[in-house]
Amino acid sequence: MCSRRREWCLALELLLLPHWFLATSIQGHSESPVNALSGRNVRLQISNLPDKYKKLTWFYTPEQKIVEYEESSEPNYFKSKFKDKVKLDLTNGALDIHNVQKEDSSTYLLRVVKVTGNEEEWRVSLKVFDPVPKPVVDIKIQKVNNSCYYLTISCVVPDQSVNYSWRADSGPLPKELQTSVFNVTIGPQNYSKFYTCEVSNPVSNSSSTVPVTLLHDSARSFRVAWTAVWLVVIVPTVSGLLWN
Repeated sequence: MCSRRREWCLALELLLLPHWFLATSIQGHSESPVNALSGRNVRLQISNLPDKYKKLTWFYTPEQKIVEYEESSEPNYFKSKFKDKVKLDLTNGALDIHNVQKEDSSTYLLRVVKVTGNEEEWRVSLKVFDPVPKPVVDIKIQKVNNSCYYLTISCVVPDQSVNYSWRADSGPLPKELQTSVFNVTIGPQNYSKFYTCEVSNPVSNSSSTVPVTLLHDSARSFRVAWTAVWLVVIVPTVSGLLWN
């Protein structure tokens, strides 16, 4: 009984050995991540691709091929959502993607069969972001006494994957205040004329500015006057390899 069990285990090991050997014989590399703005064109390029190879294949996922090229033949573009929006650059193996969208975000895989028959892989992470929308700014005022007010200023956008930063007329505010809600106590001697909220992701940003003034009324006290004025700037700062 024990002998049969050992024979069965040995047979199973021999069956799995070729798959294990194949998986570990592929040399893998990772390229720097690429961030892109939706609607733009992106190039995914490998920095140290061999000069000569037998076959080159780009994958959207490990199961879905985008394009495959073998020497002395034309590129084969597989039937997928990329069929009419990608192009393979035969001079350097780069993959050009037109009009990228958020759903194109993935870790792309390039597999190359070298002249020696060995395989080599590269992974490139692409993350696509929409432009940061216009922030909505809201301010709540609580009177502390005749000369001080407690302000709660909120800055909100629908997209949650953003970073917030605040600045006053004197300059940027401390990092610990860099959230969607900013609280400050102001008075006649210590207040800024405006507060600006900037919302950003890796490829774009927009901002809203709230002017704040303290007015002297007839009762010799102070009150806060403010007007929500949005100065919105959307600045793409696309990182990665983009092309027009």
